[in-house]
Amino acid sequence: MYIADLHIHSRYSRATSKECDPEHLDLWARKKGIHIVGTGDFTHQAWRDELREKLEPAEEGLYILKEEFRIKDGIAPDSQSPRFVVTGEISSIYKKNGKTRKVHNLILLPGLETADKISAKLETIGNIHSDGRPILGLDSRDLLEILLDISPNAVLVPAHIWTPHFSLFGAFSGFDTIEECFEDLTPHIHALETGLSSDPPMNWRLSALDSFQLISNSDAHSPAKLGREANLMDIELSYPELTKAIQTGQGLYGTIEFFPEEGKYHFDGHRKCGLVLTPSETKEYGGICPVCGKKITIGVQHRVEQLADRPEDYLRPDAKPFESLVPLPEVIAASTGMSAGGKKVNAQFEKMLSELGPEFSILREVPFEDIRHSAGACVEEGIRRLRRGEVRRDPGYDGEYGKIHLIEKDEMDIINGQMTLFDSLGIAAAAEPGKKKKKIRPVKKETVMETDGPKGKDTGINKEQQEAVTAENRAVAVIAGPGTGKTKTLVDKIAYLVKERNVSPSQVTAVTFTNQAAAEMRERLAKRLGGKRAVKDMTIGTFHSICLQLLKQQGEDIILADEAELLETAKEALNRLDSDKKPKDFLKQISNFKNNVPMEERLTNDEADCFQEIMSEMGLTDFDDLLLRVLSQAESPVLQTSQFSYLLVDEFQDINDIQFRLVLSWNQNGKELFVIGDPDQSIYGFRGSDSRCFARLKEEIPDLYEIYLKKNYRSTPEIVESALQVISRNPGNKRCLSAVREPGKPVRLVTASNDWSEAIFIAKEINRLTGGMDMMDAQNYALKTEHPRGFGEIAVLYRTHHQARAIEKCLRQESIPCVITGQDSFLEEEKVKGTTSFFRFLLDEKDTKALQIALNAFPDCGTLEKEFKQLLKKESPGEVLKLWMEKNGLLDDESLLSLYKMTLFHKDMASFLSNLLLGTEGDIKRSGEKEYTSDAVTLMTLHGSKGLEFPVVFIAGTKQGSIPLESPAHHADKEEERRLFYVGMTRAKEELILLTRKESSEFLADLPQKYTAKETAGKKEPEITQLSLFDL
Repeated sequence: MYIADLHIHSRYSRATSKECDPEHLDLWARKKGIHIVGTGDFTHQAWRDELREKLEPAEEGLYILKEEFRIKDGIAPDSQSPRFVVTGEISSIYKKNGKTRKVHNLILLPGLETADKISAKLETIGNIHSDGRPILGLDSRDLLEILLDISPNAVLVPAHIWTPHFSLFGAFSGFDTIEECFEDLTPHIHALETGLSSDPPMNWRLSALDSFQLISNSDAHSPAKLGREANLMDIELSYPELTKAIQTGQGLYGTIEFFPEEGKYHFDGHRKCGLVLTPSETKEYGGICPVCGKKITIGVQHRVEQLADRPEDYLRPDAKPFESLVPLPEVIAASTGMSAGGKKVNAQFEKMLSELGPEFSILREVPFEDIRHSAGACVEEGIRRLRRGEVRRDPGYDGEYGKIHLIEKDEMDIINGQMTLFDSLGIAAAAEPGKKKKKIRPVKKETVMETDGPKGKDTGINKEQQEAVTAENRAVAVIAGPGTGKTKTLVDKIAYLVKERNVSPSQVTAVTFTNQAAAEMRERLAKRLGGKRAVKDMTIGTFHSICLQLLKQQGEDIILADEAELLETAKEALNRLDSDKKPKDFLKQISNFKNNVPMEERLTNDEADCFQEIMSEMGLTDFDDLLLRVLSQAESPVLQTSQFSYLLVDEFQDINDIQFRLVLSWNQNGKELFVIGDPDQSIYGFRGSDSRCFARLKEEIPDLYEIYLKKNYRSTPEIVESALQVISRNPGNKRCLSAVREPGKPVRLVTASNDWSEAIFIAKEINRLTGGMDMMDAQNYALKTEHPRGFGEIAVLYRTHHQARAIEKCLRQESIPCVITGQDSFLEEEKVKGTTSFFRFLLDEKDTKALQIALNAFPDCGTLEKEFKQLLKKESPGEVLKLWMEKNGLLDDESLLSLYKMTLFHKDMASFLSNLLLGTEGDIKRSGEKEYTSDAVTLMTLHGSKGLEFPVVFIAGTKQGSIPLESPAHHADKEEERRLFYVGMTRAKEELILLTRKESSEFLADLPQKYTAKETAGKKEPEITQLSLFDL
């Protein structure tokens, strides 16, 4: 016996959940125990494309979800493979017989190829692109004719035939007979969908319906609503067998029904006025609402009364059996006096699914003893009464769903013996006061007052922040430790300038360290200042983006060289110089030379001149020259504008010598300079940054006013104190940083035997933190996880990208979605460089070096130039790249697949390539798997984590040789490495987990034992000794 729900909608329909995709429909069908699911919305091209991508053929005319798209949430059974059948609903709105008709029809098709043909025909009649359930001005009879002409095997079923507004027999816009609607084609209608507000006995009252099969479906607009109504099929799995059952009744065993009173149009009424009426009372009122005087909405029961020719208790002799059920969350709620949509009910719902199986099994057949063991006595009794039909009902009306009652409050207390149902979950049930609603009379709506939720952080600013925001000194330096509200202070400072001091936005320039930080600052300021228009005239960006903008304002034609072009230029220069240096090393020397960074091997003037000569020949500019060209034009009129009157610099500790001189240059004729940062978070010495930058600024500007932010709002005291102990080993003044948050968990120090042991521990621990990936995990972790985490709350940090490989592989093995942030080695592969260079050339044909690199990798790419130029104008970068891969036979190429995943974060190719070129590590992301949740674990280097925060942070590889990073060929700057570790530690808000080896990092010796809990990876029970702050 199979359960089939054939009428559903995709996310392309209006007012539907974004989770109405094949993955989630499959997931919820498994949760419910549904075997055959309609696809819905076959007319929508994007939906058909997605179905083709994600489904594969099963039995004739049926499909199953491809394994790679299956969601494993630890609750839905993985053994079941629900079948999909191609279906859709079309809304026909048309004039017939002097009346406007609005009829919805459900359509079943034998395959996607048929769907293509029918959609192509319907496209010539009306708009089928804007909504998954298209509205056509097409007579239902003509729609049926089109279907039969294209595919005689297509089936049309009038949908939810009693719904007042959009149905065959609807009170407002339907027909009185089937023949009036379908005319000569009525013999091709074999089945009717009863809808949620009617059940089979109501339909039996019309003798005109005796020849039709009665089917029931959910019309679900979200996956969780699947199976509200469904069909019981005793058939072999195939489209022909399915449609035979629907059209002839052979194999249609019966239906699963809503209680019709639960349907939102069962009784008459007027929702605005809280009026619910029986058909006879509506007649008494003359169809007019006695409260507001407007027309009463006629319900299904009333409409059935109008058309019925049999009494209310009529039993059809050949009727199919049916069962009236209630969704399990509603049963739990009705058995406990709680809200069906509340977290507590959902927690119990998930628990029952995990322990007892799919929802329909629980409602129909699971032994009562098992239900009691899982959910308690009240839910057991509720399901017992449901199966016996002992249900009290408050009918739905005028779009408001009805309510069912299984157990009253006083009964619950007796059944439970004053014990709450949710003791097993560790949560107290707060039953609503019992209230009796008049079944038929104007209903007074109960006013629900929102209670005060948990108090959030103070939205104001502290004394030191206030001082920084309001300071009007010529130059201000704010030393802001981690978590002290640096970004908030900076945003508040800019908002204060504009709102309180009436500074024109065009006079404000804010320099950020990353493009992402610039975008976030714009967004925050737009909210503070009343919209994007107030921010439009501000200059906000990185040093490089601002310099590029300045040069373009002067009319200079800048072609910024990417990594591939710089390497090619370096190779050519080394050939001319007859040097055996490696191109990468040579480029690093060039950059260090321009930035005055000390080097063991100095670059000669001849070498630097040769490189610059070739760059000039090619019309290319590198990143350093971008800044130097602006700096060399310090007296240029473009730099004497008022845009630098109020100059603010974020992450001041990370600027290099050129950037430092740019700040002084831009500020020389300005009014105020405001810099903010933390010397202890200076981590880019290899790029020329200097932790002494604040001291250097003090030397340049003796009257520099300094402010210190000391309150950490991010991390728990355990994390703050541990991080302070580590950083305090560096020279400098005494660090003052105090945690505002309540005490939390100790810092966990986990010893692993090797990289794989470490990666496996991380994956398993994330599995535990999130409550489990499959049923067994969910059961095992239910009591061990106090507060299940979302994937997006977790970050895994490491010193180098090499360390990420094992971690990513283990996360995928555990089905944990992840996003890898930062530059990857695959970007250096010839195919990837050739690909990005091809698109760089298409966007700027003067970039001939890019064309040369593209031709080296793809000699025939010139033949694709015209086609892809057009595609860039109308398609997303992901779609363009996929087609490029297909044209070049590289759809399975791992490096290009990784590049493709990076494009998913960008709206067009220009922004993607620009971010690839100008973005820092924190700006560059790629998805670890097909995206079906935003929610993903973040994997990134310690450098890339700068400026971010996460409730849970793992730091992998805190061992000798990795942190600090050192080798025979690489001498570590211990002070900077310590600062880098400090940055990583202070990303954590609530939990910090450090992974180490037997040969641990020397920095770990500075961790205070009283805040540290030690354990060993791989042991079933961690060796944790936790100390409370109150023990100290």
